Parts: sequence; C-alpha cells; structure tokens
Amino acid sequence: MKLLRTIRFDGSDDYVFAEAAPTDEWAVSGGFAFATLNESALTGKVKQAFSNGFLGLPSFGRSTFVTVAEITDAERDHVAEMLAAHFVEVYGAPDVATAMPAALEEIAFVSELCEEALINTVFTVRRTFDDDGEIREAFRTIQPPTDKPLHSRIWEMVDDDA
Repeated sequence: MKLLRTIRFDGSDDYVFAEAAPTDEWAVSGGFAFATLNESALTGKVKQAFSNGFLGLPSFGRSTFVTVAEITDAERDHVAEMLAAHFVEVYGAPDVATAMPAALEEIAFVSELCEEALINTVFTVRRTFDDDGEIREAFRTIQPPTDKPLHSRIWEMVDDDA
C-alpha cells in the first residue's frame, strides 16, 4: 500500500502555515478541516492551509509538498488511530470507534491517489470553493524519472596492478 509523506524543499512552510508539519510524517489531504468554513472566513495562514496544505500526522501541521511512499499495514493502522483520535479531540466525534470509519475513508482516498503513482512522486494540492460553496480539490504531480532512488557515482574502485 502507498500513502503520502511530508517533504520540504525549503523552510517556507514555517512561514506560510500556522503549524508546519515536519518532514517525513505520514500525510492525508486534510480538506475536512475546512468543511464548516466559507470563503470569507479564510484569511492569512488559514487561507494558505486551505489553499495548498496537506495534513501531517502526528503533528497535524500542514505541508505544501508530499511524496508517495510505501506504508505497512501496521503503520496505516497507527495513522488511522491518530486521525480518529484527532476527530474526537478537535471535531467532537463521540469516540475513536465512531470516528474510525471517517479516518479510514480519508486514508483510503489518499491511498487511491497514490495507487498508480511511482514511489517518490511529488504531490501538491489546490483547494477552492465552487459556485455552490463546496470545497474542490485538484492534485498535481511531479513524476520522478524512475521509481528507484537516483545516486551519483563519486568515485570508482580500481584494482591496483602495481
């Protein structure tokens, strides 16, 4: 199974988001955080988080960029538990068991986004409100040239014939 992990190309997330996710956290879209807001309520760093921030776990900070990575079943279950607990603590879900289907749905959505993508594919998100006031998400990708890590050779071993 694949899921998204937060990455940083520079330190700008620290300045554009109220809470920036550290690098290498599991991530979900996190659009649900804005479900009760309307466009006029979005200003400053909240607007930045709405417009282009993925939600990192466990920090619940935002990240502009995420990358596709493999996740084990145990890691996925842990992410689901963290997200369900977040739904209880922040959004008023009655308990973790009740919140778990929503957490699993959020993870399944992101996993489906990653399904055909190569490992290390970079994703960005753009959120907007449509004419009916509904949140719309559009995802863009930057494909790696291969699914294998790229390395540069910096020296070569040569037999000494002397």
